[in-house]
Amino acid sequence: MHIKSMAEYAANGETPEVLFWVGCAGSFDQRAQKITKAFAQILDKVGVQFAIMGKEEMCTGDPARRAGNEFLFQMMAYNNIQAMNMYGVKKIVTACPHCFNVLKNEYPALGGNYEVIHHTTFIQQLINDGRIRLKEGGEFKGKKITYHDSCYLGRGNNIYEAPREVLQALDVELIEMKRCKTNGLCCGAGGAQMFKEEEQGITRINFERSAEAIETGATVIAANCPFCTTMLTDGVKNKEKEDSIAVMDIAEMVARSLAD
Repeated sequence: MHIKSMAEYAANGETPEVLFWVGCAGSFDQRAQKITKAFAQILDKVGVQFAIMGKEEMCTGDPARRAGNEFLFQMMAYNNIQAMNMYGVKKIVTACPHCFNVLKNEYPALGGNYEVIHHTTFIQQLINDGRIRLKEGGEFKGKKITYHDSCYLGRGNNIYEAPREVLQALDVELIEMKRCKTNGLCCGAGGAQMFKEEEQGITRINFERSAEAIETGATVIAANCPFCTTMLTDGVKNKEKEDSIAVMDIAEMVARSLAD
């Protein structure tokens, strides 16, 4: 796939429909790169004109701000805002709830005003508009699936239904965990916890959350965040269930189910 950058569009005097903000995990983490590819395949297949920032994209600064380094956050944010405003970016879609939250809610104070959409909401819109067509009886039809609400998408931005509607469109049997929606449990990675040593305790948060997902009897744990995907995968491995339970991003499930 050749994915054009904003610079390439600008050189031709064009503006894409959306900017796909890839994020650090989606760029550098091998597991999350698969989510990036799956989402790009969906956009490509349905004919959404999109671009990436490429080498001009820096970290949004979310982990720096959560860890207390406000100076570093503002430096990164100003660089990103300057680059995006130069290209006249209006609409951003991202597969990372952390990027989504900071771009949507925290960049406006620094002069970055954009329409920011999380990829699960964007996929749901494309399904509703008839642009995404799914196979009849795809590989997830009737399968037991549980869905993990990531903190920044769920409690942080009140987005609970869009991801579930996408799963319903895949015709899965959705089994909710006891703690879900507004009562959901963190995977243990948010607030820059992903990058620090854990403190003393009796268990890891991701082990506890993964155990709750495994208890549902689901064969797939659906996620919407690269951090959650990593933490839940580790939790499933800890229970030695990686051969029978898959942890997948919703975009990966949709990419596998696209009608020809």
